Amino acid sequence: MKILHVFDFFSPGYGGGVVTFVYQVSKALARREHEIVIYTSDFKLNKEYIDSLYGSKVYPFHNWFSSSNIYLMPGIIREAKGELRDFDIIHLHCLRSFQNIVIHNYAKKYGIPYVLQAHGSLTTFFQKGWLKKTFDMVWGDRILRDASRVIAITEEEARQYRSMAVSEKKIEIIPNFIDLSEFDNLPPKGEFRKKHNLDSKEKIILYLGRIHKIKGLDLLAQVLSGLSTSFNGVKLVVAGADDGYLSSLKNLAAKLDIMDKILFTGPLYGQEKLSAYVDADIYVLPSSYEIFGITVLEALACSTPVIVTDRCGIAAAVNTARAGIVVPYAREELQKALLQMLNDDKMRLQLGENGRLLVQEKFSSERMAEQMEKLYNEITKESKK
Repeated sequence: MKILHVFDFFSPGYGGGVVTFVYQVSKALARREHEIVIYTSDFKLNKEYIDSLYGSKVYPFHNWFSSSNIYLMPGIIREAKGELRDFDIIHLHCLRSFQNIVIHNYAKKYGIPYVLQAHGSLTTFFQKGWLKKTFDMVWGDRILRDASRVIAITEEEARQYRSMAVSEKKIEIIPNFIDLSEFDNLPPKGEFRKKHNLDSKEKIILYLGRIHKIKGLDLLAQVLSGLSTSFNGVKLVVAGADDGYLSSLKNLAAKLDIMDKILFTGPLYGQEKLSAYVDADIYVLPSSYEIFGITVLEALACSTPVIVTDRCGIAAAVNTARAGIVVPYAREELQKALLQMLNDDKMRLQLGENGRLLVQEKFSSERMAEQMEKLYNEITKESKK
């Protein structure tokens, strides 16, 4: 089967979990002998990342202009016009994009079925709400309506599709996943601490992901300020690319007088990212809104216990498997959970072991690839009737 994936850009430091998903699903499907092609832009292009994607072809069209998370790449028009009819199925990632407008047009023209996976992008309650609503009125509603299927990561996202008038029979729930083979040979403990001159006695609280207001890093900074009076020897590591909130976070940290307790590393990749997970005592995702949280799976695959807010889509799985602590989005509750975990080595070890088992049983790339392949096959058979 020849499968096309479409997303704005292809850099792991800037696309968050969506880029990771496209990368991993492409690898998993290529291993099942499908022909995978990815259309993207050259915005913040990471050539090493592309070169490591064996078995897939990546076409990075030149990004002429970007604004409000819309990336204009006119080159995709000519490519789609000439080549799109050769694909068996198309997989669009996120709803609102220039390339989705183009691909939707030619997919309809040539009768090529497509699925759309929103990755948490449906809601208009947060930034640029009026722009999102305008896009939906002109293009988005049609893109949703004409999709053969839409993929929800969680039941909450399925509800969001339904609220946008998507038929129940079109909605498939397929959770996020990770490629466990990337976690088979983890770096030895201590590498990350050594590189960044961190005291071996300090407890490391790790956040890894986009530095965006929605991630709840302001809440985490306030909690860290409170921890300083009740727990000595703790360091918060904030790893990730700036997505518009880094300067605000640093200003808040300075105001709270905790800059010396925070290490900003920038985005981490490959073995260095794994070494951060391995050396972390706790991974925290304090988001005010998170449709899933793929970094939580990565932390658990490294047997690192997690604390997440109940606004994260993965919270139910974490709670059921006893792989971490789920807290309300509130300073007092997050601080209480951190203190509890920091003071209990045995608890952290057990939660980490439970987390690794959870990922192995429910969130492996091979399990997801089977589900995705089955869905693609169903859609292509339907389109030929």
